[in-house]
Amino acid sequence: MTTSAKLLWQPSAERIAQSNMYRFQQALESQLNTSFADYSAMHRFSVEHPAEFWQFYLNYSQLPFEGEANLVMSDDPMPYTRWFEGLKSNYAKALLYPPQTSAEDMAIIAVNEKGEERRLSYAELRVQVAQCQAALKAAGVLKGDRVAAYISNIPEAVIIFLATASLGAIFSSGSPDFGFEAALARFGQIKPKLLFASLDYDYNGKNFSCYEVIEHLTSELEALEKTIIIPQTSSKLPTLNPKMDFWQTWLAPHSQNESPEFNLIDFNHPLYILYSSGTTGLPKAMVHRSGGVMLKHHSEQKLHSNLSQGDRVFYFTTCGWMMWNWLVSALMHGVSLILFEGSPSYPSLEVLWRLVPKLEIDFFGTSARFIHSCKAAELSPKDFANMSSLKTIASTGSPLSPAGFNWVYGVVKQDIHLASISGGTDIVGCFMLGNPTLPVYEGQIQGPALGVDVCAFDAEGKALQGEPGELVSRVPFPSMPLYFWNDPEFKRYRAAYFEEYPGVWRHGDLIEISDQGGIIVYGRSDATLNPGGVRIGTAEIYRPLENLTEIIEAAAVAKKVEGDEIIWLFVVLQQGLNLDEDLSKRMKSLIRQKASPRHVPACIFQVSQLPRTRSGKTTEIAISKLVNGQTVPNREVMANPEALDEIAALLG
Repeated sequence: MTTSAKLLWQPSAERIAQSNMYRFQQALESQLNTSFADYSAMHRFSVEHPAEFWQFYLNYSQLPFEGEANLVMSDDPMPYTRWFEGLKSNYAKALLYPPQTSAEDMAIIAVNEKGEERRLSYAELRVQVAQCQAALKAAGVLKGDRVAAYISNIPEAVIIFLATASLGAIFSSGSPDFGFEAALARFGQIKPKLLFASLDYDYNGKNFSCYEVIEHLTSELEALEKTIIIPQTSSKLPTLNPKMDFWQTWLAPHSQNESPEFNLIDFNHPLYILYSSGTTGLPKAMVHRSGGVMLKHHSEQKLHSNLSQGDRVFYFTTCGWMMWNWLVSALMHGVSLILFEGSPSYPSLEVLWRLVPKLEIDFFGTSARFIHSCKAAELSPKDFANMSSLKTIASTGSPLSPAGFNWVYGVVKQDIHLASISGGTDIVGCFMLGNPTLPVYEGQIQGPALGVDVCAFDAEGKALQGEPGELVSRVPFPSMPLYFWNDPEFKRYRAAYFEEYPGVWRHGDLIEISDQGGIIVYGRSDATLNPGGVRIGTAEIYRPLENLTEIIEAAAVAKKVEGDEIIWLFVVLQQGLNLDEDLSKRMKSLIRQKASPRHVPACIFQVSQLPRTRSGKTTEIAISKLVNGQTVPNREVMANPEALDEIAALLG
């Protein structure tokens, strides 16, 4: 339970007045002929009057919507709510022709771990999207067809996505580090007409061939008509079977027009399909509506992230994580996207920070895990890289610890907007995130997103303040999934979010609304511990351990014993260190002092790594299954399944 928190950053009056959030508040106040006392009051209006709010934001955004909506928001309860029926647009057009952006402005700067660089202006991007669109048309791709990409974070991924969207076809991507079973579990559900695939990729100084997986996917994907292979670093090209073609060969017959054509599609038409991690079963294939993605991303990026025309925007991600989709949407604002392909720690953890001065990055997005790794390595970016261009650092993927917050302000930059953000693939956006007009408190996300009615619920559905509860949204918003693929009666959809609290979206995270109005995330609620019937979020155990430099990361799970639970803790230590009795005692003592005796683990185990999903999130659920004698389904969805083997061997 929070009563106070350390203030780390307060935006200046000048910075607030120049922010997009402040300007938007002024415009909304003028429209309503009212005045909001603070952000909380404006947010309250946005969730108490969602139709009026989203209609105003749609007009304010200047996004290229056409026609008139018959109804802004239908009366159907979640998950059946429809939005802006009658409005039409094209996502690709919004990204390729942002306001106040000239053809010569830079759209993409792509770099890799070798230091190689490629640049595309908006004019060049339009030409390449137009050529890809012509090739898609020639291949018979129509509105509603699926196009899949098993691809690295390279310009071709953006080109293929926008060309697909320009036709009203449905895009779906995955990273080439997915194994065959993981890729098939995703793409096999949606039956793509075409598959685009990276032939190879570099990671951590090594080259990895994807050809064997590509061959298997080509033969196994039902309804697939052609696979188009994109060589990246390999000089040796394989002999292709008749169902395959190389990227340049496939494009060559088609002329390079200055711009693609744009099919206008309905606000609720599918744009792309994203997938859950699949750690508890077949990945859920979530279909996202074009207009909802445009509207939600625009508000998150323009207002909460303060993006403006000409900014250089970086987010470390792969094409298998929703943050890639989020990043690409930033083109709507006339920014330059920084795409990075490779390892964030090769040849060292300095590599991404060194991009800041080299590319004059304004917005730097990363994961909490990366920040914690930099802290554990005692890195000090301000000592080797000029951070003067940097205005915002965003962190997501898992809760950013108070120590992580302090590390950023201590050794990266003192006057920086640190925006811890949290959302999900499910909504391809954020429930809560940064706000350039509000202070930053240690360990807290600044507040809920506009239009999202974030609340912490107890088991009876009562709203909580100052204590942990289930993250819920009581009001629909436009980027909730349109539907799940192959789920015509919404059975999987309802089971995923609406069984606990009827009519209310339950996301599955454990959060606390703080006394400062911020939000603390304690981790997944399905990983919540209950020793002696007392509910404990795993982050409550991890935070005391941040005081021990020997520990890189940890995972706490519940071991079920005789109708109760005890806590087992798995830790990764600095290289060369071994878990001894002294360190175990210090760990338990710190947890007892800074949390409570109930938080103290009964057993502590040392491992070389923790199992992770392919988006980099530690999966306590998988560890819990092993600890309690169960098997872990869908091991292929794990980025490092060998970590499961190590834990299984440790447990005997």
